Amino acid sequence: MKKQFTAIVTGATIAAFALTGCGGGSPSGQAAAETGASGSAGLTKVVVGVLPIAPSVAVKYGVDKGIFEKHGLDVEFTTSSAGAAMLPAVSTGDLNFAVGNPLSVLTAVDKGLDMKIVTGYSNSKAEGDDINGVVVRADSGINTFADLAGKTTTVNALKTQGDLTIMESAAIDGADPAALKFSEMPFPDMEAQLERKNVDAIWVPEPFLSKALANKDNKLVGYPNQKAIPGLPTMVSFTSGKFAQEKPEVVADFKAAMTETLAAAEADQAGAKAMLPDFMKMDAMVAKNLKMETWDGTVPATQLDALGQLAAKHAFLSKAPDVAGLTIK
Repeated sequence: MKKQFTAIVTGATIAAFALTGCGGGSPSGQAAAETGASGSAGLTKVVVGVLPIAPSVAVKYGVDKGIFEKHGLDVEFTTSSAGAAMLPAVSTGDLNFAVGNPLSVLTAVDKGLDMKIVTGYSNSKAEGDDINGVVVRADSGINTFADLAGKTTTVNALKTQGDLTIMESAAIDGADPAALKFSEMPFPDMEAQLERKNVDAIWVPEPFLSKALANKDNKLVGYPNQKAIPGLPTMVSFTSGKFAQEKPEVVADFKAAMTETLAAAEADQAGAKAMLPDFMKMDAMVAKNLKMETWDGTVPATQLDALGQLAAKHAFLSKAPDVAGLTIK
């Protein structure tokens, strides 16, 4: 099976995710335009957009294990440094499918793009150690999310799940979420800026979270995903309404392949993480010890409904979305 890696060129940098992408160049859109024609060995070619972050390795796992091929699909990967860049590419047909932040999908729909959620993908942990958290200096006097009122917290992008869940966590702790301040910053830069006291708090995922907490001068405030919506989905797979209507059989095949892939990757996390050094040029020991989200192809409808309600509550969306109506059955 052919595995090709290209990249969508965006204004954001891949360094914002502290990870290395899988290739160079940019797609012409021709591959996506020809979807439905026979690819290698009579397979249907599909172009799938992924972020250059560790959980995306599950798609490579499915390709390398022949799961997509088993379902009649020849997958071409495309990497993008930002999930928001993939949404217009899916809308125009340059990408057939993509894997990204569910709030970005809901925001795109709120702004008029016709998007459909195909499967779940990854979820944060409902209890125990989560995969992202808010870190402060140990001597900062910040002990709860409410203490972030009037302080500046860094997130990798504004108006996404980071600042949304932190605002809700602060509200739960009794603060006015409107009193929180947020600054956009690449993950790799955050810990140094916290150390210099240029910011008051940082919101970081793994492996940056473990690295920051290994410093005795830092401490964890908490896990905002867990506090706001336990088991919050971090990514879903999606396509355009147009593609879903025109190619329902391809969407059904992709849904089945992705669901099987994610179940297999979750059952073999060690095997999936062993692909990270090649997939992302990640250090092998870092990859082996990396805390990962839970991979699951089931669409987490309850959590997505809660996310939509929360985004509307904090004016990230104009209204709560109809998640059931956006989901491929």
